[in-house]
Amino acid sequence: MERLQKVIAHAGIASRRKAEELILNGRVKVNGKTIKELGTKVSTTDKIEVDEVPVVQEEKKYFLLYKPRGVISAVSDDKGRKVVTDFFPNIEERIYPVGRLDYDTSGLLILTNDGEFSNLLTHPRYGVKKVYIAKVKGIPAKEALKKLERGIHLEDGKTAPAKVNLTSLDKRKGTAIIEVTLHEGRNRQVRRMLEAIGHPVMKLKREQYGSLNLHGLNAGESRELTLHEVKHLRTLAQTGKIGHI
Repeated sequence: MERLQKVIAHAGIASRRKAEELILNGRVKVNGKTIKELGTKVSTTDKIEVDEVPVVQEEKKYFLLYKPRGVISAVSDDKGRKVVTDFFPNIEERIYPVGRLDYDTSGLLILTNDGEFSNLLTHPRYGVKKVYIAKVKGIPAKEALKKLERGIHLEDGKTAPAKVNLTSLDKRKGTAIIEVTLHEGRNRQVRRMLEAIGHPVMKLKREQYGSLNLHGLNAGESRELTLHEVKHLRTLAQTGKIGHI
């Protein structure tokens, strides 16, 4: 179920605010009944009309993209840079990214036109588990990594406990590979956490999101999620199990 004005906006009839005006002015019908309440929710089976013209609701779509570095997690960019929806030129539905990955971060990103599903995965209460692989400058000491596991103070507050593993190191080059598992979604969080312990990120990739991974995909490639995967993510989030580390 989604709010009526949101469905109208998604169908390209009008902006969200204009859709609200259409409803308040009695120009919208649901199943033949005029609706004037903004809180009204509808399903994909409801018949919606604006000024007696049927509104075609988009089929829900769910995609997994292996986002390359140097791509914006948005549907457009005022500077003309490449955005994630550029990888879906043949998709008619207006999909958008669930959350975001930084411009210089690669990895797993979900795109959909299902607002309820997107909100479920991004809401802090549900804590979707995310696994990142970071190449950092220097070789962190065990105590520094334990600080990250316990939670570390950043400018926007202390982070929640995380799982951190030093997977490999290169003493000659003075670099290390670290796996970070967390269930928060703050802006540039992994980069800020590692910089806080004195080991700035050189390269960052998100390898896992909830129960999904990048197996079988190269950078820039995508695939549609199966119904089972969508249902599994939704169920895990609703039960709160998806964020356990």
